[in-house]
This record gives sequence, structure tokens and C-alpha cells, in this order.
Amino acid sequence: MTKKDAIIVKDVTIKTISKDGMDYICITDIAKQKNSTDPNGVIGNWMRNRNTVEFLGIWETLHNAKFNPLEFEGFRKEAGLNAFTLSPTRWIEATNAIGIISQSGRYGGTFAQTDIAFEFASWISVEFRLYLVMEFQRLKTEEQKQLGWSAKRELSKINYRIHTDAIKSNLIPAEVTAEQASIIYAEEADVLNVALFGMTARQWRNANPDLKGNIRDYATINELICLSNMENINAVLINDGIPQGERLVKLNQIAIQQMQVLEDNEGRKLLK
Repeated sequence: MTKKDAIIVKDVTIKTISKDGMDYICITDIAKQKNSTDPNGVIGNWMRNRNTVEFLGIWETLHNAKFNPLEFEGFRKEAGLNAFTLSPTRWIEATNAIGIISQSGRYGGTFAQTDIAFEFASWISVEFRLYLVMEFQRLKTEEQKQLGWSAKRELSKINYRIHTDAIKSNLIPAEVTAEQASIIYAEEADVLNVALFGMTARQWRNANPDLKGNIRDYATINELICLSNMENINAVLINDGIPQGERLVKLNQIAIQQMQVLEDNEGRKLLK
């Protein structure tokens, strides 16, 4: 599966993709820094350089078990000669290279694995390379933050299934209709909402008519962590037969305590 993205480096949009666990940067976009009308010619000039061929060959040797060293050796011997030319397509087909890939279509261009892309950027401009590395690292940091939020959201969903199973076993009498069961679920969800957010789902919707989604979609990561813990605790309290009113008070106390600890921990991180 290929994941596509883009970064802005000195007002230039540079496409990025992730494929087979590797990150690639569009060197066609980078080449436009040197020649906006013929970026492929810029890439070709870079690839015919002996130092470039040796760098590409060493990278492939380290990371690609299917790399063809015999073809590489032939290119290495010819590199630097006036008549020598080398295109990305020729390099890929002859050596089974994976460090450089070509994409067609609207999101097309020549893409290079980040090590190679940074090397190419240095050949274009050392200054541009530094900005490129900085923006790419920022992109990866943002992706990790989003991944962490998504993981907490999924954890909350899984624990909610555990929570609803406990309700079905202990609060729903036999022979109830599906509509009655859904009302019980909604009330139990609102027990957690009131304990953590101070309002029910309907109260939040009435107070925020212009927002899409629900109250939990706008929770912070710390609130989602707390909510995940509360769902587990509430399931245990339900199994113990604790009345809903008592559970609400107990869950609210737990929410206050856990949020204080989580927020205090965030504050300590900022001080480091």
C-alpha cells in the first residue's frame, strides 16, 4: 500500500510517498529548484556522475538483497565518461534497484528513498537540503502524533465493546426490545460523558450545533486515555452490581484524579 503526502520547502511543494515500509521523496520536485523546465535533465546529469553511481550502488548493496552487482559494476566503470548517460528507468531495470522508483500519472515523478533524496538535494543546494531534512522530520513527527491519537481512539472503541457487553449481561433484563436496549446503552455512555466531560452527548450537541461528530471526537489524547480507563472500571462496577448513581460519583472522582495526573505529566514534559 502506498501512502501519499507532501511538504513545503522554501515555497516549493515536494511530494512524498511511503511504500513497502520505506519513505520516498520526489526528486523531480527537488530538481525544479535548479531547472524548472527540465527537471529530468537535472536528474540525468546527477546520475551520470561517478560519485552518484557509487553512492547508489553502496546503498542498494546495504538494503536490497535482489540488487544486481554485475550491472552496477558496469555502470561504475563507465560513469564520468563523456558518452555515459544514465536514467532512473535504466538504473532500476538493469540493477533491480529499490532506492529509486518512477511513478506515472498526476502524482508522478521520480522518487528516491530519503537517504538518496537528501544526497541529491545536497548536490542541488546544501541550504535546500537542510530545509528539506527539517520539513521532512516535521512531517514524520506530525504523523507519529496522529498515530498516537488514532491508537487511543481505537483503544477507546475496543473498551467500549467490553463496556457494552457488561451492560448486556447485568443491566438488560430478558425479553427487552432492541429499542429498550439501545436506551440503556445510551444512558451508560452518558454516565461516562458526565463523569469526564460534565455533560451528556445530547447536551454537547445542543451546545455545539455547528460541529460534526460527537463529544468524544473532540477529546484530547489525555481525555481519551482517561475515558479508556473509565470504561474498564465501569464494566467492573457494573459486574459488581453498583447502582448507576453511585458509579457516576465514583467515576467522576476517578476522572478528576487521573486527569490531574495526566495533565501534570504533560507539564513536566514541557519543562524538560
